[in-house]
This record gives sequence, structure tokens and C-alpha cells, in this order.
Amino acid sequence: MSSEIIVIGSGLSGLLSGYLLSKEGFEVTLLEKNSKSGGSLQMFRRDIYTFDTGMHYIGSMAPGQTLYNYWKYFGLSGRLNLRKMDPDGFDRLSFGSGNVPGEQGEFPLAQGFENFRERLLPYFPGADAVLKKYTSELDEIAKAHPLYNLELPTDSHIDYFQSINASSFLSDLTSGIRHPASGIRLHDILTGNNFLYAGNPASTPLSQFGLINHSFISSAWRMNGGSQQIADILANGIHSQGGKVMVRKKVTRIGKKGEKFFITTADGDHFESDKVISDIHPAITLQLLKGIPVQKAYRERIGSLTNSVSVFTIYLGLKPGVFPFINHNTYHCSARNIWSGLPPMGDAWPDSFLFMTPPEPDQGIFASTAVIMASMRFDETKSWENSESGTRDKEYLIFKARRSKRLLDLAYEKFPELKEAIATIDISTPLTWRDYTGTQEGSMYGIMKDAVSAGKTVIFPKTKIPGLFLTGQNVNMHGAVGVTIGAVMTCGEIIGLPFVLKSIKRAL
Repeated sequence: MSSEIIVIGSGLSGLLSGYLLSKEGFEVTLLEKNSKSGGSLQMFRRDIYTFDTGMHYIGSMAPGQTLYNYWKYFGLSGRLNLRKMDPDGFDRLSFGSGNVPGEQGEFPLAQGFENFRERLLPYFPGADAVLKKYTSELDEIAKAHPLYNLELPTDSHIDYFQSINASSFLSDLTSGIRHPASGIRLHDILTGNNFLYAGNPASTPLSQFGLINHSFISSAWRMNGGSQQIADILANGIHSQGGKVMVRKKVTRIGKKGEKFFITTADGDHFESDKVISDIHPAITLQLLKGIPVQKAYRERIGSLTNSVSVFTIYLGLKPGVFPFINHNTYHCSARNIWSGLPPMGDAWPDSFLFMTPPEPDQGIFASTAVIMASMRFDETKSWENSESGTRDKEYLIFKARRSKRLLDLAYEKFPELKEAIATIDISTPLTWRDYTGTQEGSMYGIMKDAVSAGKTVIFPKTKIPGLFLTGQNVNMHGAVGVTIGAVMTCGEIIGLPFVLKSIKRAL
């Protein structure tokens, strides 16, 4: 089977790339290993309950904002069933017993930059100038990134903020500012939702921290009924534009003869194309190359990069009319220092969690599901790394049950009424995440960016192999905004970035 462009993987970036190129007249075929397209956009069903896999909320989707402007071109803006999260605290941070900052026991991260400052100021009296400096700096970071503003980068553009450590910057900015009653640092509140980007105080660049937080403070949204709607709109758009999205097509080999790529899938099908875009991890992509020379230095660099942390998740089906729907996310930490790097292991796990009640299409005052997520190192499940889902031994099941109980017990401290509301429980581990999404070590966000070695951790969409391109969360940045810009960069390498940006702006 022949196609001008083959896209391997149909996660968000693969779908966006396929949509853009098919819209601009290219013959595109997407090959997806799972039974459904979407990657972490997919939803799954347990009993009568449905759950999102990975994309739980998105930022900057109000008209005129970054993601809205990009997604207008892709037929998403104005078509998604969105719910605006609590304007006065889309994310709320809470801490272990004895660290109660106010009546609600929570610090709010609000939407809108002025509102963001006003809602935090009562908890940190006298910090007005610092909070203004903080939001002003987020604006500066956003302005310094042309593609975040749908502008073409110049040849001389340098990402100055990429080489600044976010934690060091915030420590200097907020030095000595603490909540009067609990002693909790303003620094920890500003980094309290670091689960969004697998933040690490030793390495996270200020650019990554700043753009992600700028996007969500601009506006924060959930998707009523889940994120599968994004994948469905994009896949349908690709089909209507003459492209193909083929599922159950796990790529096992990429070869090349002359200018043509030859691709083999696990079911024995063969495809050929002029160009290949890989929406899977760069290291896995290199493993698929057979008979194609790759520079040793490039292979070693990709192989040496550190992946971000993985996740342990509990999916709860709730009894009808018992537990309230909460229109914000709760980040709860049992210690005062919420940004401490890698999560603890063994008996010390977990020390924090993210709790949310995803909205239904016709959401009422009660929640039908809840999700509890805690960062987990892949090393915790390394004993079973060579096993497959559905075939793992009794010890693995015991591990899941014990860790689930620990995480639930921590959640019950924050939400005691949750215990009696649970109807069903489903659990995923780093191995589940690895097997389902195809990411190395079950990494949530792919390759870690590092302010100290900024150049080493930057992955460019154009490879040294003519006709082979990369896309996905490892290119540019993860998250809805980062992956979207990454897909645009990848397509720009094929048809020209000025042309792509002009086409996107024309759709506004």
C-alpha cells in the first residue's frame, strides 16, 4: 500500500499532523497500534463508567487565546463540549493535617492574571509586588516564544528562558514569603500543580514552567464527556480530506531503499511512502529502523536522555447522587514542600496526589466518576517489565492492591465522604501506561527537559535521515499547547513553516 506520507501513531500530535497535511492536499495514512485512535486522548469503559486516559484539562481555549487560535484551523474550536473550570480556583492546593491556610484549607490558583493575584494575596499579605512580578514574568516568557503567539521565529531567535532553572528563579523571586499561619512557602504554591509537567526542581526550565502556567491561568477547561471527542473530530477530518487512519497496525519495521520508506506492521501488511512522521518516542523510533544508517552520536544522545516520571492511577465509579461534582482539581500533599523532585519509593509512597471529578456531557451537581493520580517511578514496577497486560503474576496484583489502599487512605484524609461513595475501582500502574500509550518506562510526558543541558534535551522534528520526521510530546513541549505547536513545527519542515502559519491565521 502506498501513501505520500505515513504517520506512525495517532496520538494528538499524529492526528494534528495528519489533519494539517491532508488538508493541504497530501495523501496521508496514519498507522495506530491500538484498536482506537487518539493515544492519551482515548477513553475506556469499566462497567457503566467511562474514563479519560490522559488529557484531563486544557488551557488557553477562550476565543483569541493560544490553543483556541491554533485549534480553529483544525476544526476543534467551537465544536468541543467544553466546561470552564472554577474561575476563582481551577486548581486548588491543600496540605496534610495541621497545615490549614484558611476556612477551606486550600490555596487557589485562579484564572485571569489579575484574578490569580487577587485570590492568592489574602494568603500571602504583603506579596502583591511579588505576585505582580510573577505574572509579568509569565507574560514575558509567552511573548518571547513566537510560535506560542502564532508568529514566525527569526533565524536569530534564542529561547533565553530555556536555560534558566524554574525553581531557582522562583526561590529568588519569592524568598522569605510564607503563609503566616502554616509557614507554607509561596514558592510551593506557585509550583504546586507541577504534576502538569512532571516538574523537577533540579532541572525544569523556566520556559517550560512559564508557558504551561501561562496557558492555564489564561483560561482552564475540562471536556464534558471526555477527550475522545478531540480524536474523533480530527480522525473524521482526515478521512473527509482523503486521508486514512488505520487501527491495529503496530509498526514493527521501518526500512528504506533509495528515496522510499518501506514499513511493515505486526499483521504482515506493508506500506511505502516518500516521508515518515513518527509520533512515538524517538528512542523507539530508532529501534524500528532496519538497514538505515544512524549517526552513532545521535543514537547515543537519544538513548541517554531521561524520561519523565510515570503515574499510578485509581479510577473510581461512584454511586449515584452521593459525591458532589467538583469543578476544580485538587493537588494534595502530605508534606509542606510540594515540589521535591522524584516521588518517594516503597513504604514512603505516596506523599501527594491529584484528585478530580471528570464531567459528564450533562453534568449535574453529583459526580459519577473520580480519578486519583500519584506520580510513581517506573522502577517500582521493574520486576514485571518483561510481562504483558493480563498475564502478570500474583505478586503484581498484590503490589497493585497494596499501593491502591495506600493512595485511597491518603485521599480519604482529604475527602472522608469518598469512602462510602465508591461503587467500582480500577487501577493502572506505570506498566499499564507503558503498554497502553507505548511510552518508554510509562513516562507521562516523554523526555525530560533540562535547563542545565538545554541543548541536549531539545529534540528537533527534522532528523538526519532524509524524509524521516519526529512529532509528539518530545518535540517542543508536552501538553495540548506544546504538542500542537510541535505538530505545526513538524509539518512546517515538510511544507514550510511560513505557509503553515499563514494557513492557520487565515482560519481565524
